[in-house]
Amino acid sequence: MTRVAAVDCGTNSIRLLVADVAVSNSAYGTGQTGELLDLDRRMTIVRLGQGVDRTGRLAPEALERTFAACRDYATIIKELGAERLRFVATSASRDASNRDDFVRGVLDILGVEPEVISGDEEAELSFTGATKELTGRADLAKPYLVVDIGGGSTEFVVGDDAVRAARSVDIGCVRMTERHLVRDGAVTDPPTADQITAMRADIEAALDLAEQTVPLREARTLVGLAGSVTTVSAIAQNLPEYDTDAIHHSRVSYDRVREITTSLLNSTHAERAAIPSMHPGRVDVIGAGALVLLSIMERVGATEVVVSEHDILDGIAFKVAEEAEGGN
Repeated sequence: MTRVAAVDCGTNSIRLLVADVAVSNSAYGTGQTGELLDLDRRMTIVRLGQGVDRTGRLAPEALERTFAACRDYATIIKELGAERLRFVATSASRDASNRDDFVRGVLDILGVEPEVISGDEEAELSFTGATKELTGRADLAKPYLVVDIGGGSTEFVVGDDAVRAARSVDIGCVRMTERHLVRDGAVTDPPTADQITAMRADIEAALDLAEQTVPLREARTLVGLAGSVTTVSAIAQNLPEYDTDAIHHSRVSYDRVREITTSLLNSTHAERAAIPSMHPGRVDVIGAGALVLLSIMERVGATEVVVSEHDILDGIAFKVAEEAEGGN
């Protein structure tokens, strides 16, 4: 077993996983077996992508929120004695003209340079993390379509034991909210019908783009990742609080997703904030995230989504452990 730390810094949140990991000797991405034991898994909403779609730059206050979380994570990583650390940065830092400020800050705090990975690599890591433990499940037909609905982008990956095709498109929940649901500096509460129509058209155009590369409709099982999807699952189950065990590998029907999406897009900030399982950092963006999920389900004809709490973090951890065991 190798003790590793993985950090995933996205547009809306930064997340940490410290785990003991063992992997087989087969090549990465070819369906190797593995075992992962969580020691610490946590998430902090930092909204790194605040305003990036409009300004092209990371805001100073967003950087400071992110660096504060990094300092907290550095303490945890040291206390648990992780042997290796990999820090992956995704959509917001890919797009920002001042991403060097972000890189320097993370290097100073954690001692590693964040890897601003491509959308394709992000998709492959997400697929590995989400599907490794699904192998052998007779009730889940292959190929899988893994969708990772982030803050700035959504990754689509189709594969069986290995990735067949992947694409990242810019329809994350934060990006869609800022692009379509903000008026005079504030989120419309609730959004207007015209705003929702415009957002839906943007999402559909992005799905057209994704479908040029990824055979979305060939998938037999839809697997949904990240906070928008897990929050929809928590709402569907009427959970009194966010419960990872109840959410992981839950299934939410298309009809229930449609019902929840309609409710969220017609609710006020206060009504959304009052949902027991709602993280405060998702209140303003959950409607957009749910609409992305609903649009995907309609495009592929999915009758349900299988919800996974394991995602790119787990993929990063497996990759780091494999490299350590291989002597890389």
